[in-house]
Amino acid sequence: MRMRLMLLGGGNALGQALIRLGAEEDIGFLAPRPPQAGWDAASLTQLLDDTRPDALINLAYYFDWFQAEEVSEARLAVQEHSVGRLAELCQHHEIRLLQPSSYRVFDGGRATAYSEKDDPAPLDSRGQSLWRAEQSVRATCPRHVLLRFGWLLDESPEGRLGRFLARAEHEQTLSLADDRRGNPTPVDDAARVILAVLKQLDCQAPLWGTYHYGGHEATTSLALGQAILSEARQLRADLAEEVVAQAHAARPDAGHEPQHAVLACKKILHTFGIKPRAWRAGLPSLLDRYYRHV
Repeated sequence: MRMRLMLLGGGNALGQALIRLGAEEDIGFLAPRPPQAGWDAASLTQLLDDTRPDALINLAYYFDWFQAEEVSEARLAVQEHSVGRLAELCQHHEIRLLQPSSYRVFDGGRATAYSEKDDPAPLDSRGQSLWRAEQSVRATCPRHVLLRFGWLLDESPEGRLGRFLARAEHEQTLSLADDRRGNPTPVDDAARVILAVLKQLDCQAPLWGTYHYGGHEATTSLALGQAILSEARQLRADLAEEVVAQAHAARPDAGHEPQHAVLACKKILHTFGIKPRAWRAGLPSLLDRYYRHV
C-alpha cells in the first residue's frame, strides 16, 4: 500500500476488524487516539494539519451511527458538523475520504432492494443526520467514497447483537419482526470491503461516489435472530427457548427502524469486483469474540 492511511475510530469494533485484517496483509494505519470528548471540528483541523495522510477512513462515530439504540439530536449535530469540517480538510489537503453511511437514509417504504439511485427519505434524526453528512461530503470533497452498509453486527456488548443476546439470557421467549428485512453484515466482512476499496484507490483508480454493501442473502429480523441463537447455543446453553413472530408495526422501534432495509449491491460488484459474502458464515467468529468479551 503506497498511500498513508489514517483511521479515525480504530478503537471500535469495525476499526479493530479493519486493523486486524490490514495486519494480515501488512497494511498499517495511523490510528490516533481521540480527544477525551471525542473528535470535533477543532481537533480534526489540528490533526490533519499535522499529519496529512493520503487517505482517511472515518469511523469516528461508528457506534452511534450503527450500534447505539438511540443517540441524542445534540450529539448527532456535533458529529454532523465534524463530518462537514472533515470533508473541507480532506479537500484542502487533497486527502481521499472514505465515509461510512447506512440503510437508515431510506424510509423502508418499498419492498424491493434500494439502489444508489433511489432517493433517501430518512425516518428519524439519526437517518437525517447521516443523509446531511453524505450531502456535505459530496458537495465539499469530490474525491470521496461513501459506503452505505446494511445491518452491521459486531461483538460490542451494548451493540445490536449484544442487546439481543442479553435479552436472550433473561427472557424465555423473544419477539422479532417477521416482516422486516435487511442485509446482516458482520464487521469482519465490512472491514474486508473497506480494505478492498482502499486497495483500488491506492492504484489511483478514480472510483468516487456512493456504494451499497450488505451481506449475501437478505433476511428478516426473525430469521436472523433464530440463526444467531442457534449458533450461540454452541457456546451458551441458557438462552431463550423460543423466538416468535411479531409485526414490524407492533415493534417499539417501528417509528425509526426502516421496515425494508435491503440494499442492492450490484454497483460495488461491477465497479470494485467486491462480491457479497454470506452473513451466516461470519456468525461463529463474531459470537466467539462476543462471549470472550462479556
